[in-house]
Amino acid sequence: MKIGIAFKLGCLLTLFGVLVCGLTGYYSYSSSRAMLLKSAERDLLTATQVLGRNLRGTIDGVARDALLMAKVAQSRQLPTLNDDARRHSERDLVELFRAQMQVHPEYMQIRLISAAGHGLEQVRVDRDGQRLLNIGGLKLQEKGHYAYVFETLRLPPGEVRLSPIVINHELGAHSGLGKPTLHVSTPVAGLDGKLYGVMVINIDLDQLFDQLKSDLPSYYQIYLSNRWGDLLIHPDQRRTFGFDLGRRIFLQEEFPDVTQLLEGGKLDSLVSHAEQRQNALVAAFVRLDVNASTPERFIVLGLAVPESQVLAETSRLGQRIIQVVLLSSLLALAIAVFGSRAMTRSLKSITLAVQQFAQERRISPLPTQRKDELGQLARSFARMQEEIVDQLDELNQRRDALEHLARHDPLTGLPNRRVFFERLEHALASARRSTRPLAVLFVDLDHFKELNDSLGHGVGDRVLQAVANLLRSATRESDTVARLGGDEFVILIEQLDDPQQVIAVLQKLHERFQLPMRLEGRDIQVQASMGVSLFPRDGDDVESLLQQADRAMYAAKNSGRNTYSYEAKNPY
Repeated sequence: MKIGIAFKLGCLLTLFGVLVCGLTGYYSYSSSRAMLLKSAERDLLTATQVLGRNLRGTIDGVARDALLMAKVAQSRQLPTLNDDARRHSERDLVELFRAQMQVHPEYMQIRLISAAGHGLEQVRVDRDGQRLLNIGGLKLQEKGHYAYVFETLRLPPGEVRLSPIVINHELGAHSGLGKPTLHVSTPVAGLDGKLYGVMVINIDLDQLFDQLKSDLPSYYQIYLSNRWGDLLIHPDQRRTFGFDLGRRIFLQEEFPDVTQLLEGGKLDSLVSHAEQRQNALVAAFVRLDVNASTPERFIVLGLAVPESQVLAETSRLGQRIIQVVLLSSLLALAIAVFGSRAMTRSLKSITLAVQQFAQERRISPLPTQRKDELGQLARSFARMQEEIVDQLDELNQRRDALEHLARHDPLTGLPNRRVFFERLEHALASARRSTRPLAVLFVDLDHFKELNDSLGHGVGDRVLQAVANLLRSATRESDTVARLGGDEFVILIEQLDDPQQVIAVLQKLHERFQLPMRLEGRDIQVQASMGVSLFPRDGDDVESLLQQADRAMYAAKNSGRNTYSYEAKNPY
């Protein structure tokens, strides 16, 4: 039996068609897999940078709390008081410490340590499980030999020291014993400027990072190391704080690329890969400056995810490509029957479209109008392209959501402090060019803490949301309403023709604050004190305008609250 040339040509064309389609599918899968991995790496780096900014912001918040309590302790002037007055002042400080620790579950301990008596603790509140304990009497200890005491006493008033991150071995530390901790301390001075003590806040790093990563997917793994690369936080707790047990385990042993961050060069973030026994990891690391004046001047924070998790979406893509390859094999057989010319022309157009999509993410026209197997192949490629584009769009949306979270207040949806400062800087530059005034309104809710304590934090959150809506409804679309934190809001009013227009805005806001808010079936009276600063009357820069608006607001509070002040006065 002779084998005809048609059969041979058909077999050759069929073999060639299967080979081409198989290679095309493999190339598409490989290219798509690489694109997904690169996009996931960018998203992971963005998430790490956002987490780093949140960590930096949280530490700055702790520093502000320490400075606030140091200022309160300074006003008490404990060394100058008699025994009864000093005990009364110490009780007030205990209540202040307890209030701070109730608001911040990551605070393990707050202490006022005297500079005298070998650093004897003067006021101390510890966290013991769910309880807050006031430690006094003979249980108070001498801490003058600890660096967070004697090094802090060398600092001028108003500066804050962050200690290295270590395991807490101090006796009597209650819940903090044996846990990773960070000491935030600041000196306390008298009215004469002489230092008489140190305010110290102990932070539970495990609790702090549990809060920071609460919004992250559960498969994200957190890494943290000190200046030298010693592991402080690791998915495997047995590898952390090795130097505390006489051995050192370094982050750069697991991720060699981190050495570039530890060497202190210009690079402050990077993406790295590591091979583990069971799975490969993709990780992103950022360097955070914390103690610029000390040897341990920065830490390295990282997020890692299993590479299999990153590439999970490619499994469906692989199945689709397999289906396309099978269909293309059938199509190659049909094309062999109908002629090599039609087959070559059609396959070439499809291959070109796939290559353009893999290289440029551009969807090119495909012969989907055909009614034969070649048209079916083209439609399968089109569906595959649409799925890849949808997956990439989803990844971009996640990245945009993370960026939005970094620039807006999650409770009210208003711009946060960072965005407000950026807009105020831009508005000031425009106002200087046009010589037109602008105004900054500082709004602070009256007795919000009492409302929050009496009705609960849930109602307090809804009150803040309602206040945000009230401020937005009373201002123009071109104005910026932002939340600085807590119950403090600020409004930027640009393009004023007459500074007196601000009074109309203040009156409108004041009138609306006189109306009760209907929340959860009850009427809640929420009032506010407001202050205004004007450019150029009250300042020519961001700091001056905010300070003047803040002073004007305090002038309104000192005038009986539930009012506003147009003239900036010093309330202190």
